[in-house]
Amino acid sequence: MSNTDLLEICGNELVQVLRTHSEHFTSGGCVVLDCRPFLSYSRAHICESRNVNWNSMLRRRSKTSVVSLEWLLPDRSLLSRLRAGDFSSAIVLDENSRSIGDLKNESLASMLLAALQAEIEPGTTQICFLQGGFDSFSATYPELCVYASADWGTQPSFRDPEHGLSGRTTPLYDQDGPVEILPFLFLGSAHHSSRRETLTERGITAVLNVSSSCPNLFEAELRYMTLRVEDSLAADIRARFPEAIHFIDSVKESGGRVLVHCQAGISRSATICLAYLIHSRRVCLNEAFDFVKKRRQVISPNLAFMGQLMQFETDVLCH
Repeated sequence: MSNTDLLEICGNELVQVLRTHSEHFTSGGCVVLDCRPFLSYSRAHICESRNVNWNSMLRRRSKTSVVSLEWLLPDRSLLSRLRAGDFSSAIVLDENSRSIGDLKNESLASMLLAALQAEIEPGTTQICFLQGGFDSFSATYPELCVYASADWGTQPSFRDPEHGLSGRTTPLYDQDGPVEILPFLFLGSAHHSSRRETLTERGITAVLNVSSSCPNLFEAELRYMTLRVEDSLAADIRARFPEAIHFIDSVKESGGRVLVHCQAGISRSATICLAYLIHSRRVCLNEAFDFVKKRRQVISPNLAFMGQLMQFETDVLCH
């Protein structure tokens, strides 16, 4: 990879850029592109940075040395702005590489830098590489990073307030509350969807009901979409992915938050959340499954749904 028009910057230079452009993700300014794996990015990342992902399935199928930006950036709006030269600078980082010279040609950061050089009009956007990557930057400037909660990825300590008082036991899948998958996307059970105070606490404004019989209890107050799907090996849940994804995106774009639920929050609603991650973040099914499983341990889509997710993964990531 040629280093022409590439600039290496250190952590304090990035800080100056970020602080100079206080609105660096609206018009002009800089955009920070994080090449670390999706799970690493989810645990911690620089404020307002964007994750870049090129999964192993697509990597195996690639026959060229230059990879298109379209394969790397799931956000179509960001892709368009980069190609149009809307940003004054695009800053690429990985885990801990000290310089561009340390990058292997097959590394994601190297491929992203090459794609940026190939597709951005010369003289519009300065393409930069952050020396030392996220590890070095976060150690020096933790206040400019976002971190997942301390218990991220651990088994919740479920509580059963009813047990011992009435003799009833709350099912594991109904305990605690809906979990945050993304800042605007929550996953839970029908029980969670029936508790108005729980929905209010989490700022939920819309509900995606993926069940055959669960009622919509707060239609006068919340926005609803209902997808009548049975949790069976014969059900075609994949056919409902486009409308579910569109609904979630519309809630996100309106500044709202959506709860996706079925009866138990184990199979049908988990499948929808996995499909959304595959589509919106361009991650493979295994990575999406691990990501959701760390937040809601009880998820277990039925075998037919997993097969449909595998087909959806191929459609999204390879075509």
